[in-house]
Amino acid sequence: MIPLSFLFSFLKLLLILLVGILVFTFLMPIFGLAPYVPTPKKKVKKMLELAGLKPGEKLVDLGLGDGRILIEAAKIGAEAVGYEIDPFLVWLSKKEIKKQGLENKIKIYRKNFWQADLKEADVVTFYGITGIMAKMERKLLKELKPGARVCSYIFPFPKWMPINHDSGIFLYQKS
Repeated sequence: MIPLSFLFSFLKLLLILLVGILVFTFLMPIFGLAPYVPTPKKKVKKMLELAGLKPGEKLVDLGLGDGRILIEAAKIGAEAVGYEIDPFLVWLSKKEIKKQGLENKIKIYRKNFWQADLKEADVVTFYGITGIMAKMERKLLKELKPGARVCSYIFPFPKWMPINHDSGIFLYQKS
């Protein structure tokens, strides 16, 4: 039989962990961060198709997660660059990129995506949350070159009108 004191200690630890996760998740937008929620693989292919990504173009993924968008972009022949602040996700994405044999075709920067260099991007992919979409919209409109395309998954930008949308994917183009 499990001692009652052990059970209470375990439950207290579990409660602290759950509260920590909830607090972290709800505080992330305040600090301009988004939680990791992977884009479904079918949606990744649809995003790149909708954006019209071509070989030789530069794709920048903001908050690269596990690297799935970069991997698909590299398979198309694009220059794929990603920004991710979470060291575990950087490790996870590098592991998958190496497994796919694409380490020479993808660059990953472990830094906050607010510091991303976007001036050469042809396509930017982004899966944010409501609380940061207005700030990201301003960053993109300020830094992107004319003609650059942006694919946002699930969350649209508040003022920028999409040129196309399909199944929760919003495509924008800087004029």
